[in-house]
Formats: sequence, C-alpha cells, structure tokens
Amino acid sequence: MKGNAAILDALNELLAYELAAMDQYFIHSQMYRDWGLHKLFERIDHEFDDERGHATKLIERMLFLEGAPDMQTRTGFQIGTDVPSMLQSDLRVEYEVDAKLREVIALCEAQEDYVTRDMLITLLEDTEMDHAHWLEQQLGLIKRLGLSNYLQSQM
Repeated sequence: MKGNAAILDALNELLAYELAAMDQYFIHSQMYRDWGLHKLFERIDHEFDDERGHATKLIERMLFLEGAPDMQTRTGFQIGTDVPSMLQSDLRVEYEVDAKLREVIALCEAQEDYVTRDMLITLLEDTEMDHAHWLEQQLGLIKRLGLSNYLQSQM
C-alpha cells in the first residue's frame, strides 16, 4: 500500500528521535550498571527495550506504506556525564519525541491516515505517562533527597 510521502517523511523524522532515545538509553543503562546503580540500570534498560519497540512499530508501518526507514539519522542524541545530566538528557529527548509525535499525529489527521494516527497515539501515551513522568519523578527525588541519598537508593 503506497503511503503518503509527507507522512513517510514525518515518520522518518520521528524514527530519528526514537533511535536516538534508544541509543541514549542503552549507553546510559550500561553506565549505570558499571557504576553499581542497579535500580537505575534495570529501569533504563527497560526504557531501552520500550524505545526499540517504538522504533520497530515505526519501521513496520513505513515498510507497510512502501517507505524506506532511515536507520542512520539520530536526532537529539546527547550522553550525560553524571546521573542528573543523564536523567535530564533522557527527559529532554522524551519531550522532543512528545512534540514530534503530536506534530505527526496532526499531519495524519489532516491526511486522513487514521491507522498511523492511532499507532502514534499509543506511542504518545507511553512517552508521556511512562517515560517522561518517571524521569520527572527521579529529578524531583534528587532535589528533595539530595544527590547522595538518591544515588544510595539506586544501588
């Protein structure tokens, strides 16, 4: 089924964010594991798996629409150097994904591609209610508990 070119381009833009988030979660999870922060490792490794699932859904949809997924571009990729900057960078990319999802959902509405829209709404709910919310909570805990107490709780 030949898809709308504008939607395919937008899905590739969205894929670039999801791949960046996936790669970023991967390296951050490995850093947490190396530092002995096992609770953070487990959660961020789970987020890596979620982002891989998001990327898979986008790729499957593009292939169905006879598009060519761009697996090289990464948008928003930024590695942190310590726990607060890592969490903040992960939250930033989630906010960017959220904004791009909303933009592409609106495009799908305008182009009457309701199947793609519905798929993206599912990704948006996961991004807002799971990923971003959890990261906001962690940054809030660091402010309330202090970094050293927070880090101790993550061992």
